[in-house]
Amino acid sequence: MRPMNPIGGFIAALATAIALAAPAMGAAQLPEETPVHRLKATRPELEQHLGQLRQLAQSGKLGKLSPEWVRAETSYVVRRLEEGDFRVGDRLLIAVEEPGGGVVGGGIGGGGAADRNAVKSPEQQLTDTFTVGASQELTLPGVGVVSLHGVLRTELEPFLSGEIGRYIKEPVVHARPLISLAVTGGVNKAGYYTVPADALISAVLMAAGGSTKEAKLTDLQIARNGKTLWKGDALRRAVAAGSTLDELQLQPGDEVVVPTKSGAGLDALRYVAAALSIPISIYTISKIF
Repeated sequence: MRPMNPIGGFIAALATAIALAAPAMGAAQLPEETPVHRLKATRPELEQHLGQLRQLAQSGKLGKLSPEWVRAETSYVVRRLEEGDFRVGDRLLIAVEEPGGGVVGGGIGGGGAADRNAVKSPEQQLTDTFTVGASQELTLPGVGVVSLHGVLRTELEPFLSGEIGRYIKEPVVHARPLISLAVTGGVNKAGYYTVPADALISAVLMAAGGSTKEAKLTDLQIARNGKTLWKGDALRRAVAAGSTLDELQLQPGDEVVVPTKSGAGLDALRYVAAALSIPISIYTISKIF
């Protein structure tokens, strides 16, 4: 009998833990928050929400909402609309198809030594991961400096298609914003991992090498700035329903905590100052095109 793939074994273990612990396998019960806090909120969604907030403020009929909340929410939406979603250090995965179709080299990380030594086409040079600079700029080979000020995550692909299209005729551009999450506790390789917003929690845990024998997957938690965002039945149902990081409304820097049977939980686990594991990160994100 062929031995079980370790990733397949981890998926099976996670699914079993969820099935045993979750009372129902229906739709995920997500927090009662507006879609504008999702990573992939669109400009029309943000503009609609902003209009509603301004109407509330003008009417003075806030109900259970506090004036402070309305002001903070309004500032948040205005900031996203005006400044965009990208900040210094954010990473983007870009792939530009060669003429005739197909992503160069079959995706990030493909090709042998001969391919690496060959002269790269403009499309090949633009197929890579890129980091956002201090002024929300992106430096692209053959294109130059591109400002991402005011660009939302949902606008990235058409925006870059237009910018690259100034230098390459009718380019077919694929672009995915990546977010960095900390993974701590009962995993084999705790640290920070860069993944797409539409990834699943299971993919994040696999990027961290999967769970250890001491891991208590049923007690999985997600935290932000030391405060628990998700845990218990709500998180188990969300994971079982296949909710993405975006649907869970996670943000860059959030922490996925895997408690252990020895009792280590959120209070005992803090962010791990670990270097990004490049091979694992590339394995994770190379599957999205």
